[in-house]
Amino acid sequence: MKYCLALHGGAGTLAKTALDPDAFKPYQAAMRLALEAGEKILSQNGSAVDAVVATVKVLEDCPLFNAGYGAVFTEDGVHELDAAIMEGHTLNAGAIAGARCIRNPIVAAHALMRAGQSVFLAGEGADRFAARQGLQPVAVDYFSTELRRDQLRELRMTRPNARELDHDTGMGTVGAVARDRRGNLAAATSTGGTANKQSGRIGDSPVIGAGTYASELCAVSATGKGELFIRRCAAHEVDARMRYLHEPLADAVKSVIGDETRLKLDGGLIAVDRRGNICLQQTKRMYRAMIVEGASPTIDFGKNSAKDEFSSDAGRATST
Repeated sequence: MKYCLALHGGAGTLAKTALDPDAFKPYQAAMRLALEAGEKILSQNGSAVDAVVATVKVLEDCPLFNAGYGAVFTEDGVHELDAAIMEGHTLNAGAIAGARCIRNPIVAAHALMRAGQSVFLAGEGADRFAARQGLQPVAVDYFSTELRRDQLRELRMTRPNARELDHDTGMGTVGAVARDRRGNLAAATSTGGTANKQSGRIGDSPVIGAGTYASELCAVSATGKGELFIRRCAAHEVDARMRYLHEPLADAVKSVIGDETRLKLDGGLIAVDRRGNICLQQTKRMYRAMIVEGASPTIDFGKNSAKDEFSSDAGRATST
């Protein structure tokens, strides 16, 4: 089996970037580094779980994205960080929410999954768990950047009633999905939430089955209006459509993202199945990238295109 890896850096983000290729270059470089980190593990016969952790960790350390360093501010002017990871063949999972001083939330979620007791920790409990695991805490202002301060200031002046449902102000939830050479799947997602969000608000990213899910059939990471993804159990719905309706990955993803008859999702998701098919789907523009063993990486910021579905075993792209 060939390994494959895909990532996203948020949907509906920085629309002006689409009109300015130079503005996209730093994001492109960051996503390339993230792909390389994950691919290095996969190319050395490492696990899909370790690959998605490595990929997301690079994005958490990059101030361009809304995860880890560079996370948005809440209405109280602080940072509350969420992350989740899930392993497909075991259904093992770990998630944290509302963390304040964990440098890399995805690493803490991974540690929680390995510990094998609780699946979901929040707030001070998540911070204490990370410290007990030997994860060095950081000062609460470590995550702050001038970009996010300016963003919050502008939002409060121009859109004082904006809250968590306005996901465009989030600018950059990150996630990754992978299949390793043994055919195992994994998904990971990390976010700072939405700018000026209500204190204590938790979106879909750390909720298993909403923003993050993996099974033996598929691995999914979502980005967008978290409340809608939670209400739809969106990530798990992809799995359910494959499992019970026997839909192929691309059809299942399109059914979830493009369903006009139910609660319409606003955002996007990335997914991979056990055959190595990759699907990148969104309602708005989304930072996304992917790499398949033996092929060149694809990195772009656009809407659905012929590059949004890829079969790593067949080795060819199919048009949407």
